[in-house]
Amino acid sequence: MATLFAESQTDPDDEALSLMSAQVEAGALAGVEASHIWPELVRGMMCQSPSRMIGALRECGALYQILPEVAAIFGVPQLSDEPAQVDLGEHMLHALDEAALGNASLPVRFALLVMNIGKSDSPREHLPVHYKHVERGRPRIEALCARFEAPEDCKELALVALAECERVHRVSKMRAGPVAAMLERLGAFDAPERFCQLMTVCACDFCAHPGRSGQVYQKSALLDIAFEACTDADHAAEDQTMARAEAIAGAFRSLRWSDA
Repeated sequence: MATLFAESQTDPDDEALSLMSAQVEAGALAGVEASHIWPELVRGMMCQSPSRMIGALRECGALYQILPEVAAIFGVPQLSDEPAQVDLGEHMLHALDEAALGNASLPVRFALLVMNIGKSDSPREHLPVHYKHVERGRPRIEALCARFEAPEDCKELALVALAECERVHRVSKMRAGPVAAMLERLGAFDAPERFCQLMTVCACDFCAHPGRSGQVYQKSALLDIAFEACTDADHAAEDQTMARAEAIAGAFRSLRWSDA
């Protein structure tokens, strides 16, 4: 098993891939506890090109045995700008490499790996829209984390990213109240490290779309402005959320005038 993973991280050529496929067919992964595979997955996810490992494991057939939930998202369409649709699996690979470029933490990379697994079996008549993928994804992520005995911080961030990433992408400076509620819900005030990790997940997901690599993620910048505004809110106010919303509204109005 260790040889299989070592080869997957070295951009294997056709001969090496054939050898890896033969190992998988011969049962190299049969009976191996998922918790024993986890350290190898971590090593691959934390390398400079995580997509290389995932791609190689997929090509040799190992991914379907190790992470069938992740293997299933390849070939599934996802809305984008240009082109209008992207392959969800390929998008995930690009997002992982964006995370590596920023030297992101393991929880961030793990969240990017698994946060879309609820989209693999979206009703075909609705594609490329993925109705209720959060409801499908939550138990799958929980089961996957239990299977691999993944650290709790990986599980927590993956579940938050599942529920919130697309909402963060839709944040608008026209809606101060929902932004204040979002900051509270995401733990910006009481769990700042996880909030920062989520912003990194969202930025990597954004930059993974065609033509966006290296761009500034404006939604994160907008939430930073909102968060800073909340430091000036009336902390003695009976309705803290309302006080924060009013502070954010003032900051957003100033921002709109500045843009003008």
